[in-house]
Amino acid sequence: MRNAVQYIRSALFIGQMYLAMAVIALGFAPFAMFSRNMALQACYAYCRYVRWTASWMVGLHAEIRGEIPQDGALVAAKHQSFFDIILIFGALPNPRFIMKKQLKNAPFLGWYAMRLGCVPIDRGKRGVAIRDMLARVEQGREEAGQIIIYPQGTRVAPGDSKPYKIGSALLYAQLGHPCVPVATNVGLFWPKRSMYRKPGTAVVEFLPPIPAGMDQRDFMKTLEEVVETRSNELMAQAGIAPPP
Repeated sequence: MRNAVQYIRSALFIGQMYLAMAVIALGFAPFAMFSRNMALQACYAYCRYVRWTASWMVGLHAEIRGEIPQDGALVAAKHQSFFDIILIFGALPNPRFIMKKQLKNAPFLGWYAMRLGCVPIDRGKRGVAIRDMLARVEQGREEAGQIIIYPQGTRVAPGDSKPYKIGSALLYAQLGHPCVPVATNVGLFWPKRSMYRKPGTAVVEFLPPIPAGMDQRDFMKTLEEVVETRSNELMAQAGIAPPP
C-alpha cells in the first residue's frame, strides 16, 4: 500500500515537473531572447522549483557537498539521472553543458541550452564529435564559466559500468583548466528508467580539483578512480544497495 501511494505521488510529481518546465520557459522567454543572464535565471528558477517540489511531493531531498568552483573549470560528473543535471546546474555560477546533439530539438530545453552556450556534439560519430566539441568550446572561450561533461557519455544506473571516454581528457588538455570531479548517488532515488521516486537524501559532491597539465592517461585513471570510488561510498552511506 505504501509503495502504491508513493507511485501515485511520483507520477503526480513528474507530471507537474514537466508542466512547470513549459510555464517557466514561456514566462521567461521574452526576456531570455535578449539576455543570456535571463535565460540563466529561468533555468535556476526551474532547478529550485524541482528541488522544492521533490522534497514535499515525494520526500526526495537534495544535498550539495564540497567546494563549488567559481572560476573557469572543467566539471566532470557522474551521471545517473535527470536529477543530477538539476543539482549540478543549480549549484554552479555560470554552467554550460557538453550535450548530445539531439537535445537541441527538445522542447524548451533545447532552445534554452543553445541560449546559454551549451555545446552540442554528435555522439554517433565519435572522432568528428570530439573535434567539433573542442572547436565549439574554443569558439566560446571568451565566456568564463564551468563546462560540464559526463565522461561516460550517458546516464549510468547504480550498479552498471560503462567506460570513461577520451573526450573529457581532450577537453581538459585544450581548456587548460583544473578539472573538478563530481560524484553522486541520485540514481538510487531517481532511477534511470522508472517513474518511481524513492524518499531519501540525494547527494551531489564536488570533489577536490585535478590540477591542470596532467598527462592524458594519468588524468583518465585519476578521474575514474575518484568519481567511481566516491559515488560508491555515497551509495553505501545512503543505506540502499545498488542493483548488482
